[in-house]
Amino acid sequence: MVSLTTPVCDFGRPAIDFDLPGVDGGRHSLASARGPRGLLVMFICNHCPYVKAVIHRLIRDTRELKAMGMNAIAIMSNDPADYPEDSWNHMVKIARELDFPFPYVLDATQEVARAYGAVCTPDFFGFNDRMELQYRGRLDESRKETAPEGVRRDLFEAMKQVALTGKGPAEQIPSMGCSIKWKSE
Repeated sequence: MVSLTTPVCDFGRPAIDFDLPGVDGGRHSLASARGPRGLLVMFICNHCPYVKAVIHRLIRDTRELKAMGMNAIAIMSNDPADYPEDSWNHMVKIARELDFPFPYVLDATQEVARAYGAVCTPDFFGFNDRMELQYRGRLDESRKETAPEGVRRDLFEAMKQVALTGKGPAEQIPSMGCSIKWKSE
């Protein structure tokens, strides 16, 4: 397992459209996923210890952000060949068990992850209401273990700021996680 950190936020970069199948049986695009105040595009998976360490906080934060008009979508781009826990059936199971408040979609071709420049799980891309990138940072100071209660909610505070002002914070701490499991070419 390779641990990577995300690049610095490329402020203003436009969101890239997608059309992906969701575990809810529907198809999801940029237009269907966005909220009136913006969209949080998250690259996650089921097996990654970094994602497992934050998943409950991520669910909490996305529920609170949705109430502010900031929607979220989770994209799974890993190749499940070597990681069966990332299979479609496990995606469906996890989303149901944890009652995801956001669409969980499969990027089977990995084209969306490549287009966004996603490098790890979790990797967060926070867009304002004009679908301009304003956040590319961590959820909080959790790593492979959940950080203690009461730590700064970096992603939540940043996306709340984006919802209220359209602008993300100038200072952002990169997310850290497992490398995306790219298919062999």
